[in-house]
Amino acid sequence: MRPSKRAPDELRKVTLERGVSRYAEGSCLVTFGETKVLCTASLEERGPSWLRGSGKGWVTAEYSMLPRATHDRNRREVNAGKPSGRTQEIQRLIGRSLRAVVNLPAVGERQIVVDCDVLQADGGTRTAAITGAWVALHECFTWMRGRSIISVDPMRDHVAAISCGIHKGTPVLDLDYAEDSGAETDANFVITGSGGIVEVQGTAEVKPFSEEEFLSLLRLAKTGVAELVALQKQAIG
Repeated sequence: MRPSKRAPDELRKVTLERGVSRYAEGSCLVTFGETKVLCTASLEERGPSWLRGSGKGWVTAEYSMLPRATHDRNRREVNAGKPSGRTQEIQRLIGRSLRAVVNLPAVGERQIVVDCDVLQADGGTRTAAITGAWVALHECFTWMRGRSIISVDPMRDHVAAISCGIHKGTPVLDLDYAEDSGAETDANFVITGSGGIVEVQGTAEVKPFSEEEFLSLLRLAKTGVAELVALQKQAIG
């Protein structure tokens, strides 16, 4: 039995609440169980200088964890002078995941910055952030179309992410902190609505995992992402 009493293929309770920020062009408060992440999408009329004249836009992301998102207070990274390696890795992952499903020329020479701020962490903050960031970005594009800033929807597909792992010998879906901290193997899968794989991050924590075990995790991830995409569709509907 899992610590959360869930079935091996059962997600935590997931909610996606859009329009939670008064000022942002797009926003979403996403919860995966006790993990809560606020995602906001902000339009900047100027894109990166290295894209000037290309006719293409850009989508990038920033990620941070509030000081009391965990049991102990974390020091604000701004006071350290630069983001940690973990933070840089996660925000680059979020940006890559979103750009994989966006038609960048349709954005024009503009930039959308998606901020993902972890309010409370209980495992899976990066996967929750990617899933909620898609909703915030979709809302931003809807806002832009409503004001004739863009003429077509740049979104080509949904994208969502989920964690999977092997816990006490059993492949399980959507690890919370109790499972993640004790898993023999843990992995994060970023998958599109049409089933395309954007990125896989997998690590053996205790012993190497087999190809069969990896495929079992992939099957779980595809099932979980399909559920998340259905929830995204409800949120934007």
